[in-house]
Amino acid sequence: MELGLASSRGALLPAAAPPLASPRPRSSPSLQIQNHIYSMPALSHKAHTPLACQASLATKYMETPEIVDLDWENLGFGLVNTDFMYMAKCGPDGNFSKGEMVPFGPIALSPSAGVLNYGQGLFEGLKAYRKTDGSVLLFRPKENAIRMINGSDRMCMPAPTVEQFVDAVKLTVLANKRVSIAPPTGKGSLYIRPLLIGSGAILGLAPAPEYTFIIYVSPVGNYFKEGLAPINLIIEDNFHRAAPGGTGGVKTIGNYASVLKAQRTAKEKGYSDVLYLDAVHNKYLEEVSSCNIFVVKGNTVCTPALEGTILPGITRKSIIEVAESKGYKVEERPVSVDELLTADEVFCTGTAVVVSPVGSITYLGKRVEYEGNQGVGAVSQQLYTSLTSLQMGLAEDRMGWTVQLN
Repeated sequence: MELGLASSRGALLPAAAPPLASPRPRSSPSLQIQNHIYSMPALSHKAHTPLACQASLATKYMETPEIVDLDWENLGFGLVNTDFMYMAKCGPDGNFSKGEMVPFGPIALSPSAGVLNYGQGLFEGLKAYRKTDGSVLLFRPKENAIRMINGSDRMCMPAPTVEQFVDAVKLTVLANKRVSIAPPTGKGSLYIRPLLIGSGAILGLAPAPEYTFIIYVSPVGNYFKEGLAPINLIIEDNFHRAAPGGTGGVKTIGNYASVLKAQRTAKEKGYSDVLYLDAVHNKYLEEVSSCNIFVVKGNTVCTPALEGTILPGITRKSIIEVAESKGYKVEERPVSVDELLTADEVFCTGTAVVVSPVGSITYLGKRVEYEGNQGVGAVSQQLYTSLTSLQMGLAEDRMGWTVQLN
């Protein structure tokens, strides 16, 4: 697979795109993210000739880039438009063509594109972290590639190979090095969003004739405003996130739109998010809107088993392995609401949240609170510290999970 840099002159973004913010103290168009204004200067660059798909060549894309100045303490989990995104196409032959780095901005789609009409789309999420020595670490990118391949089979879509996926992720991170080397260690990270969409025009219900693989990035802070502080969940007993035989076990775009109504209602009532139950018995835990759930009782850590309705989270998988290495007994099995309400502590896991302790659960009007150090349970704290230390390069990676970019 080869990859080239699209030519561009002048301002980075097309006129129709939201402008990049500019660094303080310059005055320029800015982007408001979660009630904070962040700025990032538009990058001007000369036309380039196509380059081979080697991540080490990405440093040639920008000459003496200016490091982005953001308020990392208050950034939150919001979009900051960056410099470049990756794009590759796949036709009816199922093979992805030469990919290229293009300026971040709007993409052209037919109104009859498969993703717009029939929801034929998948996405992934992973992070890059800056080490204290200035190098950048990716966390288990091959796992994301494998999950996209598995999801694409369910959604009748071709997918890039593991090698293509990982190479494209590396290249996108390095091409956006103004932000990938910017997050201070422990203050933030670079969120990486790969997309696979049915971009070809189709009227009848059928797989799209063309697919587009896109990767863009955004510097982020904490997903929940609480950070590593207890969140408050409410159990949803009317709506369900997924059902047996459906697509709950793959990261397809439609899974997330369906949780918005219940999530919005919960947040209006002051809750952080919603915990869903199974669609058959309405008594077993499934997952939070975009997180997996864990229940701790004594030395045992339980999480709902993967049976097709729950997303196989990569952070979930990692926490299970870390917990076992720490001597905890981990059980993957059906977990009832009753067990949840009598647990010692509860926490959520996900790429965006990493580990998020749960301070309270409300179910049928009854609120149960969990004790801990300022609401953070000992197990949650231990697993969070162990995993994030590994992700940020503060501890030796004996698992072989991180990929370093120099």
